[in-house]
Amino acid sequence: MKKYSDMGKDELNELKAALIKEYEEIKSSGLKLDMSRGKPNTNQLDLSRGLLDAVDSKASIVSENGIECGNYAPVDGIPEAKRLMARLLMVDEDEVFVGGNSSLNLMHDVIAFCLLFPLPGGEKPWIKQEGAAFLCPVPGYDRHFAVTEHLGIKMVSVPMTSEGPDLNVVEDLIKNPIVKGMWCVPKYSNPQGVTYSDAVIKRLAAMKPAVGDFRFFFDNAYAVHDLYDDKKDELIPILPEFKKRGNENNAFIFSSTSKITFPGGGIAAVGAAKANLDFIKKNMSMQTIGYDKINQLRHARYFKDMDGIAAHMKKQAAAMRPKFEMVLNTLQSELAEHGIATWEKPLGGYFISLDAMPGSAKRVVALCRDAGLVMTPAGATYPYGNDPEDKTIRIAPSFPDVNELQKAAKLLCVCIKLAAVEKMLEK
Repeated sequence: MKKYSDMGKDELNELKAALIKEYEEIKSSGLKLDMSRGKPNTNQLDLSRGLLDAVDSKASIVSENGIECGNYAPVDGIPEAKRLMARLLMVDEDEVFVGGNSSLNLMHDVIAFCLLFPLPGGEKPWIKQEGAAFLCPVPGYDRHFAVTEHLGIKMVSVPMTSEGPDLNVVEDLIKNPIVKGMWCVPKYSNPQGVTYSDAVIKRLAAMKPAVGDFRFFFDNAYAVHDLYDDKKDELIPILPEFKKRGNENNAFIFSSTSKITFPGGGIAAVGAAKANLDFIKKNMSMQTIGYDKINQLRHARYFKDMDGIAAHMKKQAAAMRPKFEMVLNTLQSELAEHGIATWEKPLGGYFISLDAMPGSAKRVVALCRDAGLVMTPAGATYPYGNDPEDKTIRIAPSFPDVNELQKAAKLLCVCIKLAAVEKMLEK
């Protein structure tokens, strides 16, 4: 078939009629599916059932250094959990704070602390300065943007490249003293699946922001979420690169087991240099006497080390890989020849990012919703929900089973085609 751009008006109207008929047929099938978030499905959650038995009713709940895990304190976690999460974060064991189940929760709290209390290298809390702004690589993670918007921090978009954020833009923006931080998803970024290159990490580590209370917030949520054994992205250790250049206070690194074990029952951690870690511990100790250390013990005993996590993630990859491949194959067969969409082909992570015809993403998502398929809102991957070109759509393949996903992928393609034809007929 021709590219849509090569069709005349009569051909487009004829195609529109055929697409409306196909859309209505799918709509009448009663599809009811929510793909708005990257949630593990039941089969993936079942892979972690053994975690529940790692600390049973007869097991000791005393940590290796004698901490009674069922009691209060310490606020920063038990040694076994610190050791496990240090490997995940690629930092030293004494550079780790282990919290509750959510790294997003940790990120929110740390930013709130930065607003309220002076950071190492800063004289005043952010809220007592002349504004605060965050750099936001786009497209990016909607929940990051929601945190900074909720806390009243101005957001400034930074374009993404195939190797990470556009660092020429970043270097220019951090000269402004009101710029206090930057969101980063360094491996298999949400939603594009981009992994920051060695050169990008090293250049970020060498940067000299205008102010001493600037921080990069690295959310390494997909650190071990490779889809393939024989082809996967590698991320160099981040904090060591900052330490080499004497800029260790410029970075916080977060991760969790939310998409390794149970999102509602995982463990989260932040890796940071000593001054930053002391800042977190001091302020966190006012908020809680201690997180769930029995759960920390459970994870440490279940996985033991990174080999245990790697073996577990091979099972997760086996569950996810067919879904990614099915969606990508459907996009290829349904859309490639028409010249109306482009998409990323990630080697890991949880999402596929697709760019539809500019000006049509909201229409695509609305068409999907009306036919029973809930997608991430168009614009959500940009600050304030505003995609200036209205083109980016985030696909989250994890939650549906393969049969449901196949129907959803087909519907999505029909909606992309229909919205594209409608847009072209407006001209």
